[in-house]
Amino acid sequence: MSDGARNGAGEGDELPYRLVATDLDGTLLRPDHTVSARTREAVAAATGAGAAHIVVTGRTVPVARHILEDLGYQGLAVCSQGAQLYHAGEHRLLTSVTLDRRVAQLALEKIEAEIGPLRLAAARDGLDGEVLFGEGYRMDDEGIPRVSFADPEEMWSQPLSKLYIQHAELGDDALADAARTAAGGLVGVTMAGTGLVELLPLGLTKATGLSMAARRLGMTADDAIAFGDMPNDIPMFGWAKHGVAMANAHPDLKAVADEITASNTEDGIAVVLERLFPAAGR
Repeated sequence: MSDGARNGAGEGDELPYRLVATDLDGTLLRPDHTVSARTREAVAAATGAGAAHIVVTGRTVPVARHILEDLGYQGLAVCSQGAQLYHAGEHRLLTSVTLDRRVAQLALEKIEAEIGPLRLAAARDGLDGEVLFGEGYRMDDEGIPRVSFADPEEMWSQPLSKLYIQHAELGDDALADAARTAAGGLVGVTMAGTGLVELLPLGLTKATGLSMAARRLGMTADDAIAFGDMPNDIPMFGWAKHGVAMANAHPDLKAVADEITASNTEDGIAVVLERLFPAAGR
């Protein structure tokens, strides 16, 4: 889609991209939630050349914050699938879109009417929003502040960023498809990772949040290259001028990518940035 994907920026040349957007899990981060020295250097070379780096993640701010702090990240971060725009350097939530709780309840009713009981978790809104876990819901990330609930009313007692759903029998792709069929006119449905089928405010995507962040920086989609690994990155690829899927990416994302790089364990982001910003390879 973009000549900038093939031609690096030499000294004095115009930047191939002014905005580098990266997902976190499965993309920028290795499985142990760290970033390799090579990838850090490649991102630093891109930003040193004048490009902006924006993290775009499905994680809510409270769930992403400890990772951003570990990375020393100071810029804008698009969190919660685009619902939250967070300034990491200022520890400030700039914008936040919540899920209409009545609409979400109706969506759950419609989904369960089609496929049976769901296991639920809910992310509360805000800088310190907890993740509430219903009975049977499984999530492996130990960095998530979590609270168990037994009374369903507790889940609806405060504003929510999103809901997580799981099913005893259906896999992630089948569950996402079923939820879309049953309630796609009420809520957004996305698959963000293993065991992470999410219900979001209708129309909200990573592209929504990334476009908002880009406007704050005076940039547009034509300035952007985006890296990702899951179906929730598809809208971001549709928005950015060039979309790069990791080798470990979901087949649905690879199908719409402009380019496929190495995996997150093999410095796939660095492979591309070193080509585009030659100083990254020095």
